[in-house]
Amino acid sequence: VDSSSVLSTLAGRGSPKMSSRGLSKPSPSSEQKKREREERLDIVLWKKPLITLQYFFLETLLNLKELTIKLWHRRRIVVSLLLLLALLTSAYYIEGAHQQYVHYLEKKLLWCAYWVGLGILSSVGLGTGLHTFLLYLGPHIASVTLAAYECNSVNFPEPPYPDQIICPDVEGVEGSISLWTIISKVRLEACMWGAGTAIGELPPYFMARAARLSGEEPDDEEYQEFEEMLEHAQTAQDFASRAKLAVQNLVQKVGFFGILACASIPNPLFDLAGITCGHFLVPFWTFFGATLIGKAIIKMHIQKLFVIITFSKHIVEQMVALIGAVPSVGPSLQKPFQQYLETQRLKLHHKAEGAPQSENWLSWMFEKLVIVMVCYFILSIINSMAQSYAKRLQQMSSEEKTK
Repeated sequence: VDSSSVLSTLAGRGSPKMSSRGLSKPSPSSEQKKREREERLDIVLWKKPLITLQYFFLETLLNLKELTIKLWHRRRIVVSLLLLLALLTSAYYIEGAHQQYVHYLEKKLLWCAYWVGLGILSSVGLGTGLHTFLLYLGPHIASVTLAAYECNSVNFPEPPYPDQIICPDVEGVEGSISLWTIISKVRLEACMWGAGTAIGELPPYFMARAARLSGEEPDDEEYQEFEEMLEHAQTAQDFASRAKLAVQNLVQKVGFFGILACASIPNPLFDLAGITCGHFLVPFWTFFGATLIGKAIIKMHIQKLFVIITFSKHIVEQMVALIGAVPSVGPSLQKPFQQYLETQRLKLHHKAEGAPQSENWLSWMFEKLVIVMVCYFILSIINSMAQSYAKRLQQMSSEEKTK
C-alpha cells in the first residue's frame, strides 16, 4: 500500500465525497490559495485603514443579516425565551419578600458570568495569546491570599467582592489561616474561569469537525498546519513537530483520558487537541466533558495552589528581602514592592487615608497593560472581520470565473 495514499486518507482527502467534488469542480491551486491568503492578511488597520473599516462594516451587516435569518427559522425558541425573560423581568421589578433572593442570585450570576467571560477570552488569547489569568484571576487570588494572612480571617465579604477587601472588625487567631481555607474562598471564581476556558476551546473542535464532514478545507492556519503535520508525520524531526504529533497521538489513541491529560496541565498545544478531536469525529460530550473536568477542576486547582503558595506571607517577605540583596540596584528595586505591600496592609485595616498618595509604578504598569491588551483585542476583531469579508469577495470572484 502506498504510504502517501494512507496519509491522504487519514487527512480526510480520500473519501468518495471529496473525490466526487474534485471531479465535478476543480479546486484552486495551492499557489492561488496562498496568494489570496497573503492578500487578505494585508487588510489591516495600520496598512489599509479605509478598506479595512469598510470591509468590517459590510461584514458586520452580513453577519447581522445571517443571524436574523437563523433567529427567524427558530422563532418558536426565540419567542419562548422572550416570554421567559419577560417573566424574570417582572419578578425582578415587582416588590415582595422574594426580592432578597432575586438580588442574591443577580450578584452571583453576574459574578459567575464575569469570570466565565474572562475564561473564554483567555482561550482565544485576548487577540494576542496573553491569558486573562495573568491579568485578572491571578491578581485576584493573590489579593485574597494577602488579605487572608493579614486579617487572619477570610470573613470579609463573599463574592462578588467590593472594590477593595477590608478586614472584619473581629480578626481570627494568629496562624488560623490554612491553605485549604484560601482555596475554598476563591473556588467559585476559579472554577467559573476554568469553565470559560473549556468553552473557549470549542471553536477549533467545531471548525475541524465541520471541515471533515463537508470535505472542504477551512481557511485556518492551525487546521492547515494540522493537515501538513499528518502528511509529514513520518519525517518530522524538530521538537515542536514531535510534540504536536505526540499530543495528536495521545488524544486519538487514548480518547477521553488522553484529552483529560492534555487539558489538566498548562498546555499551549491544546488547540491541536481540539482540532484532532473534531477531525477524527470524537463525540462532543467526550471532548467537552474531558476538557471541562481537566480545565475547571484539575488544572484550575494546580494554578490556584501555585498562586496561593507564591503569595503566602512568609514567601512574599522572603522574595522582597532577596530583591533587596541584589548588588547596587537591589534597594531601588525593593522600595516600590515594599510601598505596595504597605499600602495594601493599610487598606485592609481601614487606613487607606494614611497610604502614600503617589501612585505605585507597578499598579500604573498593570493598568496600562490591561488597556493596551483590550485595545489590541478590539483591533484584532476589526481586522479579522474585514479579512472575512475579503474572503467572501475572493470566493465570489472564483465562482464567477468557474461559470
